[in-house]
Amino acid sequence: MKIALCVSGNLGFSIFFHLLDSGANIACIFTDKQSKNIIEQAVQHNIPYFIGNPRKGRAYQFISKYSVDILLSVNYLFLFDEDVINWPRKFAINVHGSLLPKYRGRTPHVWAIINNEEKTGITAHLIDDGCDTGPLVKQFEICIGKQDTGGSILEKYSEKYPVLLSDVLHSIERGTINPMPQDESKATYFGKRTPDDGEINWYWQKERIRNWVRAQALPYPGAFTWVGQEKMIIDEIAFDDTGFHSDIPNGTVLSLSPVRVKTPNGVIRIEKDRGIPETLRVNQRLG
Repeated sequence: MKIALCVSGNLGFSIFFHLLDSGANIACIFTDKQSKNIIEQAVQHNIPYFIGNPRKGRAYQFISKYSVDILLSVNYLFLFDEDVINWPRKFAINVHGSLLPKYRGRTPHVWAIINNEEKTGITAHLIDDGCDTGPLVKQFEICIGKQDTGGSILEKYSEKYPVLLSDVLHSIERGTINPMPQDESKATYFGKRTPDDGEINWYWQKERIRNWVRAQALPYPGAFTWVGQEKMIIDEIAFDDTGFHSDIPNGTVLSLSPVRVKTPNGVIRIEKDRGIPETLRVNQRLG
């Protein structure tokens, strides 16, 4: 089967490498200009590639040159219009990082951690004109442990994605693929996040702050707070049994070594950070 592979980022690169290593017939690549490792690999293996947003007919000239059986999208940055969706002879399939129909949209595993979920997953589904709305092909469930971060869930994904893709491709070859419609009554959607969305609200409960921090820890831009005009990025916190008075404003620094901060329902202790500003003082309010 000839595959048009649509991939971005490090996860997309690892999938590209896995499919090459497994002998898949990759006819062409769709990627973005930031995914330089994918582009370099395509050049090295003499695989034609398209860079950028394929919508509004931008990819018409490219897809008209090639005939493919399957379009396979993994961690790809862009949606598709009907010209690309209808291009493959058999199926256009996307792999999404959640247990659809829950957590449609961008960085679903990050949202799942923020929302204190105990599980997430990966889902292969047919591509339609919606966002992660097409019929389900196959799903794998993945546990979210208490110590998991956005980065550690990505590592779990990197182990499971190749297995899922192999199962899906084999079912297509055998003719046993059986897509099932999604249950729209259970669908949820979460939007795109940017680095500016990571600010900590010290009026949140300590449990939400902890989830907020670990979800966005390295390799993500990070949860942050302000020390005056300086940004402090935090990658890990722990709950602390230091006492406090309820009248103390939330976000108040109680100690510096280690840094302890008061929240509405307890004290948190900063375990990992990307640099504490020298201007930080006891009794200073963060944010």
